[in-house]
This record gives sequence, structure tokens and C-alpha cells, in this order.
Amino acid sequence: MPLPKYHQIYLVLREQLHEGRFAEGLPGELALMAQFGVARVTVRRALEQLSSEGLIARNPGRRTRALPQVAAGESPGGKSVERANLRGLLENLVTMGLHTSVKVIEVATITASTQVAEALQLQLGDPVQKAVRVRSTKEGPLSHITTYVPDTIARRFGRRELSKKPILVLLEESGVKVGRAHQTISARLADNVLAQHLHVSVGSALLAVRRLIYDEDERPVQWLHGLYRPDRYTYEMQLSRVGSIDAKVWVSNDVSAQFN
Repeated sequence: MPLPKYHQIYLVLREQLHEGRFAEGLPGELALMAQFGVARVTVRRALEQLSSEGLIARNPGRRTRALPQVAAGESPGGKSVERANLRGLLENLVTMGLHTSVKVIEVATITASTQVAEALQLQLGDPVQKAVRVRSTKEGPLSHITTYVPDTIARRFGRRELSKKPILVLLEESGVKVGRAHQTISARLADNVLAQHLHVSVGSALLAVRRLIYDEDERPVQWLHGLYRPDRYTYEMQLSRVGSIDAKVWVSNDVSAQFN
């Protein structure tokens, strides 16, 4: 059964908020009504859900504004997210890129939003390349990937190159020596845009990956937002326990991403 219209609008606006699109405030209710072709009560219900999650602030007589979001690499409580040992991950990602096909949806130079600037250690408004691609296997769409790369690096490749090679290969061909990655994995429901690109129903569960790539000098060179179909993508880890008996923790030894 399809999701209610208000929830579809909520999903779209939530993703746009996470991308930092509303630094100057959200569109008014009338503009949202026209954009989505719905009644005011539907728009208001979507906004109420965003407000209840602490994503926006609504004040009578004033423009609805976005509230600061958790910075990349931090948990909601402000504590650093534990970094996994990602040995072999970069090689695995390149291999996956070479065994799938890609459709480039968008490539554009944009100004860095607050979140993008913080992740890539840039100044607010600095130019970055935003690229949106859909990667597929022979069975169909696998992932919807959005990447942000500093313009000083990304000016060396564009739409044509992104349609032929994995972006990690392009980074290294541009002189970047890739060092490590910091990755978080969560879940997300597909909005109407993602549903169309990934051939799933609106509201379907997706595997959400955020990955920040650093070079050997610890400078961020790429921030990736990936949405994967869980029926076509599996993420696996091998874990070992280390430490003293009373303080043993799990440490990842090997990481692999499988697709079908």
C-alpha cells in the first residue's frame, strides 16, 4: 500500500534538509502546496513531522528554518562515532565499480553547504563538485550515489569520466593518494525520487551509507551519500575480540561488499 502523501513529502524534505538545501529557510506553505500539488493540510502535516524530529523550527509569522544537523562523524549525543578498520574496503569498492554499469544523473559545481563544508574541511560557500549516479547490475539498479568533491580536485574530471570509471580511480588519476575512509551505515525509506531511480516502491527500506574518504595527509577528498537496495547489496565484516578478559571489544579484520 503506498505511503500517505504527507509522508512522501516529509521524506523528500527530510533528505533535502540533510543535504543542506534550506540554509535560507524552507519554502512557504503555498510554495510547497504548488510544488507537490497537495492541500495545505497535507503540507502542514509533513512539516509537523519534521518539526517533531527537531529538523526544523516553525514560528508564526516567520519563515520556517532548518535546525543545525549532526556533523559528519558524530553521533546525536556529540560523541565521535567509532571508526571501523576498513582495510580492503577501498579496493573492494573499485572492484564493484568495475563490475557494474553506471548512469550519471547530475554533475554540477555547487557552493558548499554547512554540512558539506564541515565534512570536507572547507569554507562555507567554497565550490565543490556534486555528482549523482545510479549504479546497476544486470538484474537492475543497485545504488543511488551522491558524491561531493572539492573543486580543486574535481575540476580534473566530469560527466564523461564519471560515466566510465569509479570515482576512486578518478581521484587517484588526479594525483590523490587515497588513505582511509570513515563510514557510517544506517537505514532509510525510499522517497519518490529514489523509488523511481532504484525501481522500488515509495517507503521501501534502503541501506544508507555515508563515507568520508581521506588522502594520506588526512585531508578529506570525497564525501559520499549512498542508498542501496538491500536485496542486491550485502555488507559483511569479519570480527575478532581483542583486549583483556574484562574489557574485550570487537574489532573488524576484513570488510566486503557483495552485490547480485
